[in-house]
Amino acid sequence: MVAFLLIPTALIAMALGLGLAPLPYDLLMVLQRLPIVFPTHMIASGLALILIPITAFARHRPKTHRALGRVTAACVVVGGLTALPVALASEAAAAARAGLFAQGLVWLALIIVAVAAIRRGDVARHAALMVAMAAVASGAVWLRLVMAIAAAFNLPFEATYGVGAWACWMVPLALTQMPRLINRKATRSVAAASTRYWRIGAKVAVDQCDLHRVL
Repeated sequence: MVAFLLIPTALIAMALGLGLAPLPYDLLMVLQRLPIVFPTHMIASGLALILIPITAFARHRPKTHRALGRVTAACVVVGGLTALPVALASEAAAAARAGLFAQGLVWLALIIVAVAAIRRGDVARHAALMVAMAAVASGAVWLRLVMAIAAAFNLPFEATYGVGAWACWMVPLALTQMPRLINRKATRSVAAASTRYWRIGAKVAVDQCDLHRVL
């Protein structure tokens, strides 16, 4: 479902940032407070939402992937940096503003660490971090879906928005990390079992040697 909502969400964000669509009252207030930062955030973040999957699909074409990756990283950095003042200037409740601010920080941190990883040649870590970064970005889509459902069921707006501003990016991020954590735990279990069996085998071998000496 998120894949079908990704492009519309990105295009709407860009249209709002470019002034091609009317802003709802709460966003209009943010625009008045941040007349340059807010449109920049909407345009850069909208572009990032579109470019992230395109860049991922181009990973088997190194030159194209690198070129798209640089543009995507630039959009994410601009979108993440501008997300911070936009979150603080929001008309939302404190809990929601904090969630949006944290999302911007985490998004920015993940792209910086992911770029650093690929510059070191650590492709596996780069790929894992980019998946995590994309999961955080998907929060923009999930939040809109959650709020649409909340409106349909007449749920309280502020409470739902406050929870959604945190959950809609933290849950996807956590889900992307679960396979890695499970694999790490399984690897540790195998290593521990191997060590335990090696010690048992070594003890048996020593006992057999002692038995031969006695005989």
